[in-house]
Amino acid sequence: MSGVALSPLPTTIPILLATAAGTALCSASANTLNQIQEVPFDAQMARTRTRPLVRRAITPGHAATFAAVTGVAGPVLLWTVVNPVAAGIGAANIVLYAGVYTWMKRKTIWNTWVGSIVGALPPLMGWSACGGKFLPSSDYPVQYFLPNFIQSNPIPLDLSLIDNPLSPFALAMVLFSWQFPHFNALSHLVRESYTQAGYKMLSVLSPAKNALVSLRHATLLIPICSVLVPLSGLTTWMFALTSLVPNLICARAAWYFWRRGGEKEARVVFQHSLWYIPVIMGLMMFHKQGTDWLEWIGVNSQKKEEQVESSPSS
Repeated sequence: MSGVALSPLPTTIPILLATAAGTALCSASANTLNQIQEVPFDAQMARTRTRPLVRRAITPGHAATFAAVTGVAGPVLLWTVVNPVAAGIGAANIVLYAGVYTWMKRKTIWNTWVGSIVGALPPLMGWSACGGKFLPSSDYPVQYFLPNFIQSNPIPLDLSLIDNPLSPFALAMVLFSWQFPHFNALSHLVRESYTQAGYKMLSVLSPAKNALVSLRHATLLIPICSVLVPLSGLTTWMFALTSLVPNLICARAAWYFWRRGGEKEARVVFQHSLWYIPVIMGLMMFHKQGTDWLEWIGVNSQKKEEQVESSPSS
């Protein structure tokens, strides 16, 4: 939904709701297929022993039927109401999560990177729902939005230029990098369960590197938010300043997690990650390029009317 909200292209409430519902159905299918495959491993971990399939609250056939229905309904809804691109990304994400990611979890630590790609794709579904594209071309070049104080002759903002390949890339990068502090902190807390189930997680094989990767991406989120996002035109350059507060809070927590490597520090990083995305997405929408919130709530429009009424010509 944030991808739809941040797009400069026009949209409608039905498109927004259909995108959200279609994405939720795809997610439900992917998660169900994942749990079907991992019943014997979930049974070995304390945090997953209460899942419906493990405690036989529902049958595998019931779960498979649900996965099939939602796995078809999601892409079909996106295809018919939104567009084929959003439907294709939704279907691909089901395969990527339930197939590639789930298989990799017991094979290699790179499963986390694949899982982060899965998490970065839903905002692109929202972006494409409005008709936005992803790949640059001669007719669709990458546009850069520099701060006004850098430009010698600032030109009026053309909102249509925000629809450029750099914008969805910046949005996806926020979601991609956020998942490492979020998941690496969580995996540190449950690393003993992962060990019991035989999962190849970095927190199991190298807790120090696990914390380092968490810090690396928590730090990377600072230039992503303070440079890449406003440079893409998604937001004004004020977002570069306001986003520093949540980013520095999370980076500081990740630093302590890396330095001390304890469960207390990991829990703080994980807790911060829960509020981080809503706050950052909210700030992005507040600082959306070309959005005048005072006019949106009717304040500026009233001032304009008063100025017109008080002018000599009136």
